Amino acid sequence: MTSPWRMLPLWSVATAGREVVEPTDLGDEVVHYSIPSVDATGTGQVEKSESIKSAKLRLTGGEVLISKLNPRKSRVLSVAASSLPIVSSTEFVGLRAGSALDSRYLAYLLQSDFIRQELDARVQSVTRSHQRVAPEDITHLHVAVAPVPEQRRIADFLDGETARIDRLAHLRSRQAHLLEERFGLALDNAFKNAAYEPTRLKYLLAVKPRYGVLVPQFSDSGVRFIRVNDLLDLAGRADSLAKIPDDLSSQYARTVTRPGDVLLSVVGTMGRSAVVPPQLAGANMARAVASLRTRRGVSPELLATWLTTPSFLRQASDVTGSDTAQPTLGMEDLSNFRLSWPVDERGRDELLRITSTIRRHQRKLTELLEAQRRVLAERRQALITAAVTGQFDVSTASGRNVTDGVSA
Repeated sequence: MTSPWRMLPLWSVATAGREVVEPTDLGDEVVHYSIPSVDATGTGQVEKSESIKSAKLRLTGGEVLISKLNPRKSRVLSVAASSLPIVSSTEFVGLRAGSALDSRYLAYLLQSDFIRQELDARVQSVTRSHQRVAPEDITHLHVAVAPVPEQRRIADFLDGETARIDRLAHLRSRQAHLLEERFGLALDNAFKNAAYEPTRLKYLLAVKPRYGVLVPQFSDSGVRFIRVNDLLDLAGRADSLAKIPDDLSSQYARTVTRPGDVLLSVVGTMGRSAVVPPQLAGANMARAVASLRTRRGVSPELLATWLTTPSFLRQASDVTGSDTAQPTLGMEDLSNFRLSWPVDERGRDELLRITSTIRRHQRKLTELLEAQRRVLAERRQALITAAVTGQFDVSTASGRNVTDGVSA
């Protein structure tokens, strides 16, 4: 590292805010930086004070927030000024840069791999999903501090380069969304063959659809437990599923899965489905998941595919509405959904061939876009880390090579 860079404790160049308040004491509305809001949008959102049920960290704008929760995820963001009062979850530490530190540089510094790895090594808790560091673990970090003019050059450089990478990442996300729509319509059209018989879902099932367990008690051993996110790759996640005690699962014997059962997300996120593989026989499932057991001769794979189509999603939206944050699909409504189904084995095999081909192409293109997004994220991170640790001179450098292999 080129002199006059210095390694200093973070507390010596930035101050952590400590004022905790009740949002209702600040007025009718506040800007609230919550973990869910930051994860979903990258910023805070305006909320009614009365809807916030716990004390929050008071902010004034200009702070840099860094999360104590699961620091490997590197939740770091700058707080924008607002005419409304500003608060954040107490899962954040709010740092205000001192005279020796540029606030934009501080934000990039806290996003670096060096900081993320240091904090991840200091986490407390045994569960991977809820690990925390103490505020002192953050403020006592030793960080690389360049002269302020150099910090500003670094921040200017990173503003431009990360914005370019972010535009490419946004383009990849947009392309993935358009592909999902395109392939969804292709699947929908595959089920609209005039030779197929209009029917209701209940006539394809051996038993009525069932919700899973509402509030499970997790344990280190026992019965494997399937949640909504697991439906994205059920077979692939079979060995890493959460578990619930055997005696608890036995109380909910009606929701124990069998190979070939079709599982469907029915609370919040709709349209995720999967067929239970043989290795998950005897698993149980969450309340947000429904189990559909097909009649003999009805292909579970075809049904799981139909449950991802726009036709299914439109019917789900019609019966759940869009006014609630957690729409829930009722089992009676689900049983009466309309669809077209092949009337004989030949039609079933042909539809399986068509839908399998569509889904194979969809997976291939989706995986390609996801790989490109990962490359962009990794190179963005590498660029930030190199710049804030003085590995190159930003006044003569260019970040153009960070997107090699990822075309626009």
